[in-house]
Amino acid sequence: MNRELRTVNPTAVIEQIKQGGTQLISEQELLLKLGENRALRVKLGVDPTAPDLHLGHSVALAKMRQFQDFGHLGVLIIGNFTSMVGDPSGRSTTRPVLSPEEVAANAETYRSQAFKILDPDRTEIVWNADWLGKMTYLDVIRLNSRVTLQQMLQRDDFRRRIDEGTAVFLHELQYPVLQGWDSVMIRADVELGATEQLFNIMVGRSLQKEHGQPQQVACLLPILEGLDGVQKMSKSLGNYIGLTESPEAMFGKVMSISDELMGRYYQVLFNEPAPGGHPMEAKKALASRIVTRYHDAAAAKTALEEFERRFGKRDLESANLPEVPVSAFGNDLISAIVTAYAVAFKLNRSRSDIRRLIEQGSVQWRGEKLTNPKECPTFQAGEVLKLDKTRAVRLV
Repeated sequence: MNRELRTVNPTAVIEQIKQGGTQLISEQELLLKLGENRALRVKLGVDPTAPDLHLGHSVALAKMRQFQDFGHLGVLIIGNFTSMVGDPSGRSTTRPVLSPEEVAANAETYRSQAFKILDPDRTEIVWNADWLGKMTYLDVIRLNSRVTLQQMLQRDDFRRRIDEGTAVFLHELQYPVLQGWDSVMIRADVELGATEQLFNIMVGRSLQKEHGQPQQVACLLPILEGLDGVQKMSKSLGNYIGLTESPEAMFGKVMSISDELMGRYYQVLFNEPAPGGHPMEAKKALASRIVTRYHDAAAAKTALEEFERRFGKRDLESANLPEVPVSAFGNDLISAIVTAYAVAFKLNRSRSDIRRLIEQGSVQWRGEKLTNPKECPTFQAGEVLKLDKTRAVRLV
């Protein structure tokens, strides 16, 4: 691996690392580590709870790449053990526990996807089952003896669930301890994570101190909201833009976000404000930049042309639209639209969301708006069904 450090003033490095809303705990500690003139070990853990990485993951991956560009080592931990426990961070309910087979299948593609952003020459990929999976039950008890229940109950989401009478299971209390032990095992100098990861990262600092290691610096990153503009981007919520999606799908999803969310994406993903002028043009520029980053400029140009052909010139009949079998539709209009979103765009839209789209006149069929949610159209193969202002499907 290429470990050569760039000769940059440590204060200047910190100023660049802090861009994009990044918080450091603490700046002084990172300044001292940078002053040691060695390649720092920068940790990022990703749990393969789903087969694809998305733009939400890209925020931390891009920050790791920034450290790598200064000559530091990115240590990417594939949480093939912790994903079977389930990270409770930011969750109001218990996360489903995955089987080893599901985890293995999901992790298969993570390596190639991460290298869309990371520098392979400055990346070390490790799997935390290599050490967590070998622990005996006595090892687990001894590890738990280093953390108090009072520490765990300081965590906001645990305390909130207890106050609301929602169950908190004992295995969930293990997750911060396991993530913290990862930091000990790889001797992390810095750990990257969204703001909701602060508690877990601080547990890692505590375990490192008790183990006689220098404590890692917490590098906290802003959370990227999903397409709904409300909840964080998540595969399970269906509000994500996957890093391996087709250029056309990626472009279309970006075009579907609100104008307010567009400004947030510019800030978090590119560290700059949205450009002035018409919001539609700014959104096209954002979609083009995202597609270029994860595909190339030629793909972005084609995706833009396809989008304009579909929605700018209203030439849907000749557009290359995703296909949905009529046979998959339910017996009512709302069910049909829910199915179309799920099949064509892998989006989980609620029936109430679809009802609002219909009542607003967003859904069109045979050139006419469908505004009655109780309507039961007789759809036929070959027809085009427009779901909203940026998505349409061809029925087959």
